[in-house]
Amino acid sequence: MDSTEKYLDTPEAIGLDGIDLEKYIIASYIIKRPKGMNVNYLSRFAAIEQSTGTWVRVPAETEEVRKNHVARVLGVYEIPHYEYVIPKDVKERLYFVQIGFPIINIKGDGIPMLLTSVIGNISITHGLKLVDLAFPKEYLKDFKGPKFGIDGLRKLLKVPERPMLNNMVKPCTGHTCEVAADLVYQAAVGGCDVVKDDELISNPSFNTLEDRISAVMESIDRADSEKGEKTLYTINITSKFPEMFEYADRMVEMGANALMINFCTAGFEALRAVAEDPSIKVPILGHMDFSGAYFGGHWTGLTSMLTLAKFPRMCGADSVVVPAPYGKAEILDERYETILKTLRFPFQHIKPTLPMPSGGITQGMVEKAMKEAGNDILIGSGGGIHSHPDGPTSGAKAFRQAIDAVMQGISVKEYAKEHKELGVALGVWGTGKTALIE
Repeated sequence: MDSTEKYLDTPEAIGLDGIDLEKYIIASYIIKRPKGMNVNYLSRFAAIEQSTGTWVRVPAETEEVRKNHVARVLGVYEIPHYEYVIPKDVKERLYFVQIGFPIINIKGDGIPMLLTSVIGNISITHGLKLVDLAFPKEYLKDFKGPKFGIDGLRKLLKVPERPMLNNMVKPCTGHTCEVAADLVYQAAVGGCDVVKDDELISNPSFNTLEDRISAVMESIDRADSEKGEKTLYTINITSKFPEMFEYADRMVEMGANALMINFCTAGFEALRAVAEDPSIKVPILGHMDFSGAYFGGHWTGLTSMLTLAKFPRMCGADSVVVPAPYGKAEILDERYETILKTLRFPFQHIKPTLPMPSGGITQGMVEKAMKEAGNDILIGSGGGIHSHPDGPTSGAKAFRQAIDAVMQGISVKEYAKEHKELGVALGVWGTGKTALIE
């Protein structure tokens, strides 16, 4: 082995040109450290810690083991990039760091071992956040992605162009299956394409899954026959294991035409197990609750783009609830834009996932939502439909009227003059940001 080969076979190897990109997952981090710390050393330590080694060299960590299995530092870039001297007033330094992780270490083990590798022990390091992962084609082969995706949902619902409309049943929990069936009917007959359980109800004793699916699907059939359109009802099967997987099969057997999973609490691989089950032939909506625990830290955890977009898309969510910056949710416009892009952009063989902007959205926000996100969205509203002064049916009609207005190039305010339900909604909520209570 010559000196160049020996150098490239160590974790100190710098530069993307030094590796076969098809054999590595590229992890990108933002790292903030005190002024006097050498981040080149910290990055090398992280690469070893997350692959073959520990804080001290051990005998069995041979050169052969390192050659095939050690993670490699590919780049350490300081922001701003000082070359000659560090200003005296600088107390902390900011870095963009990339590390390559050999897929041979984890291929076939799914998201749990992926996260353990790229953000495992080092997640307790103060001032380190995982911002992105780039996957080689070979690694993504293991993931089937959505069965339906955007095009499949449009075909299923026979909605070729306009944004689709979703309603969340409110109250979130505490109601009976009879109440759920009535509320679902009112929202569906008013024009909702999808009606979903709230994330806070699954299989409680006062409103079991079996009771709810029987009552609600009867309401769905009645609403669909009256409005001449199809409605999906996403029933929330989130639970412990193995019951959750049994619920999935049972709900489909009982006529469910869609399912919902809280993927951040149930786990990405739980979502994937249901999505890749060949007997589950209905769309799956992924709910984002608990996601802030993953991405909420400024300098810790991982980004919303990974939590809300790449991972659920890889694991088979046909649609994913995402926080919208113009409702009650707290999220930067830039992060929202990145999530939308990541759910829909080309991603090897994996189909695009339909984003569902949500969180305090009212009819007056439809214009902004469509302008910023386009038509390939599922607009989600709970209180904006159920709290309409004339009831949920009018609330849903008002949303459809707002969507029709934008599709025709007419302002929502102008359209409201000739459409009562929309006019009433704008009179109550206007077009601005909602309060923090939906």
